[in-house]
Amino acid sequence: MHDAIGAALGASFAKQLKTPAASVTTKVVRAILNAIADDGRRAIARLTGAYGRAAYGWAIHADLIDVNPFIGIRLVEAVASRERVLSDAELRAIWQATEDWSPYNSIVRLLVLTGARRAEVAGMKLSELDPQRTTWTIPAGRTKNHRVHILPISPQARAVLISQPHFEHDDRVFFGFRGFAHAKLGLDARSDVTGWRLHDLRRTVATGLQRLGVRLEVTESVLNHVSGSRAGIVGIYQRHDWADEKRAALAAWGAHVEAIVEGRTAVDKVTRLRRNA
Repeated sequence: MHDAIGAALGASFAKQLKTPAASVTTKVVRAILNAIADDGRRAIARLTGAYGRAAYGWAIHADLIDVNPFIGIRLVEAVASRERVLSDAELRAIWQATEDWSPYNSIVRLLVLTGARRAEVAGMKLSELDPQRTTWTIPAGRTKNHRVHILPISPQARAVLISQPHFEHDDRVFFGFRGFAHAKLGLDARSDVTGWRLHDLRRTVATGLQRLGVRLEVTESVLNHVSGSRAGIVGIYQRHDWADEKRAALAAWGAHVEAIVEGRTAVDKVTRLRRNA
């Protein structure tokens, strides 16, 4: 565990390692710890915060610095269950704040449209996409539950993908992107939406699909959850992949987001597809 904490500190605070310790602010520390938690490493985020607080405490006692930027951060928030769901107005503001092209802005828009995890989108490869950019196949090695995840791409998400520059020597869609924490701070400032994390977009998509009338099994399949309706003995015998239903659900969600962004009336509920008996 100590090795994991050290790795988290070294990777997450890489830019700060080149600057004086006294220049690190509480705002930056909070953003970085939240980024670690958003990546599914909540325990590491809590322990990293505790380790950083102790390290700065020692430096203060040694008269090396005057302020501990880790003081005042509620470390329990890094591991607590969250309920944050962004409103339609907040989604619109975030979308408008990501109009200028950049890898980070495109990643955020894909998170809004797909409900995928941050690491899955940021690590997306061209080889995972079909030639028409209508289906994304995430290999088992890149999913949290270690199962291949096939995700249909809505027209809105496809528009984001085809706008990306490609590099012949690299398979990554977002080649060279770094710095989630600092990019998130900029997005908060541009959108004037605060108190949220990128992982909250995943919960927002799930809630939005529910509002559109998408059945639970389809939503869980979109999110690649192996829980609830897909857990236990049901999961053993339920082998339907919900491919058509997932495509309809994400198409409806993409149209709904588009309507929100354009200030139009929200679209009607998605037609619930039924597979043949």
